[in-house]
Amino acid sequence: MQALKERILRDGKCFEGGILKVDNFINHQMDPILMKSMAVEFVRRFAGSDINKVLTIEASGIAPAIMVGYLLELPVVFAKKKKPSTMENMLSTKVFSFTKNNTYDVCVCRDYLHRGDKVLFIDDFLANGNAAKGIIDLVEQSGAELSGMGFLIEKAFQHGGDYLRGQGIHVESLAIIESLDDCQIRLRE
Repeated sequence: MQALKERILRDGKCFEGGILKVDNFINHQMDPILMKSMAVEFVRRFAGSDINKVLTIEASGIAPAIMVGYLLELPVVFAKKKKPSTMENMLSTKVFSFTKNNTYDVCVCRDYLHRGDKVLFIDDFLANGNAAKGIIDLVEQSGAELSGMGFLIEKAFQHGGDYLRGQGIHVESLAIIESLDDCQIRLRE
């Protein structure tokens, strides 16, 4: 998606260790016009998929997932990174965060993710694929089906996308980073 690629090159910041900071337009301060454009592109790319629910993981996936859910007129569920004391009938899995260097218990209530659901997962980044693997586990535990996974930005050099595509999952990434070597952002054309 050209608008996202241009924005990454213009406003993204690279840090040592393969970190791309896009907090000024995606995951801290958000550009709602860009967010809507990205959601429109996801709707186009998943147009042939059977979907009745959009799923994401807090916190940075919520905004794009809400936009996709709004356009598709579908409910949006977000997996929580802390087990709420009020949540009953919970599905849970563990997810390691590359960015935060921490393992989270990620959970969702069975009342909102269950057998018969056809799920589209939307998130901001795909790196090693840890969050995606956790979501796959939650979807399998619930008896739902995964219809596809959409990511705003994929870091191809961390191979999460290779793993997911190798599992036969329909994966769409709006911008793919080939390399962040020497803190230079190199995008796939």
